[in-house]
Amino acid sequence: MNISTDFVNLIVTVAFSFLIGLEVKTYRIQYHDNSTKYFFGSARTFTFVGMLGFIFYKIDLMAYLSVLLGLTILYALFYYQKLLNKKQSILLYLVMLIVYGLGPITVKFPIWMTSLIFVLIVFILNAKNSIHKFTQDFNPYEFEILGKMILLSAVILPLLPNKEVIPYVPISPFKIWLAVVVVSGISYGGYIAQKYFFPNKGYFLTGIIGGTYSSTATTVVLSRKANKTGRNPIVEAAIVVATSVMYIRLIVVAAIFNFSIAKSIALPFVLLSLAGIIVSLFFLYSKKTRDINSEFVDSNPLELGAAFIFAILFIVMMLLTNYITSQYGSLGLKIFSFVAGFTDIDPFVLSLVTGKFSINSKEIVDAVMVAAGSNNLLKAIYALWFGGWKNTYRSSLWVAGLGVFTIFWALST
Repeated sequence: MNISTDFVNLIVTVAFSFLIGLEVKTYRIQYHDNSTKYFFGSARTFTFVGMLGFIFYKIDLMAYLSVLLGLTILYALFYYQKLLNKKQSILLYLVMLIVYGLGPITVKFPIWMTSLIFVLIVFILNAKNSIHKFTQDFNPYEFEILGKMILLSAVILPLLPNKEVIPYVPISPFKIWLAVVVVSGISYGGYIAQKYFFPNKGYFLTGIIGGTYSSTATTVVLSRKANKTGRNPIVEAAIVVATSVMYIRLIVVAAIFNFSIAKSIALPFVLLSLAGIIVSLFFLYSKKTRDINSEFVDSNPLELGAAFIFAILFIVMMLLTNYITSQYGSLGLKIFSFVAGFTDIDPFVLSLVTGKFSINSKEIVDAVMVAAGSNNLLKAIYALWFGGWKNTYRSSLWVAGLGVFTIFWALST
């Protein structure tokens, strides 16, 4: 027996309309003390609204729009009464509009669309407190920075020439800025996660998330805290895990621009990352651990000034790499890689994975590993300098050990 498609669509519409009505009732009980005075409709009302949307959409578009207009006028009268009682919210009207549109949606789209809309309504209604807290805490200046970066990415980026026009720079302006956008985006994601979704969740989580956008800055912050609070194994664990996450981050960055290089560094970097994670867990589960409120690196990586400096460093690193490889070959590149590791490592790594140099892939892989290793030595020095020997010597030694082993792996293979 063949079941009519319209019959199935009607049942789906009615079912989801009823479920949304129940969710609205739950929302009313949870956030408004089960008051019905300022609420428009019940689970049955939303069910009938969904049925009306389906029926009149199947009859005629003008009939569908006329009923929508009637429901809007009805809600306007209800809303006017709310205003007289100094209440104002159009949330339930918006939900009613979605329910009224479920009929056309089930007709025009697969069932996953209706299901997704239902899930989003449930999530948004139940996330009232979380969303309110997020919007209250979020710095409007960071929205402004994000807007500027979107402008430069979506508007300016397509206008840049995708051919080599800068003398001695073997990459186009388009790819230069694309690299800036990608790295800044990854860093921004980690920054937002740490600042707004996982604030004060413990130093170990600070180390993990901080490593996704700046393991060096995270090491400095954690070391300074260790200097104030004394030796704490959980802070030492966070310092080590930040460096461990850096290895994974470099694999991801390389994979976006040069997958063959990413494959070559994947094995050593994953093993080194796992080694660091194991050490950090050893510190974390030490009997002497004591976690306290953590801090984050409060520096937005999407700031335009930082983005332009990154672009300039990227070009400078590419120019230097091009000159050194052409004049001094593989040995010169390895020495330069070691020196570059004591600066911001990302511009140098990006210059290697995106540029066209007179070196083979093996030499590029070695250079990336040497730079990562020397960067670990820099972080070990920072940990001792800002944290003090007695507070961070163990984590510093482990980070330095990872750095030395990374360099040894590059030079011995």
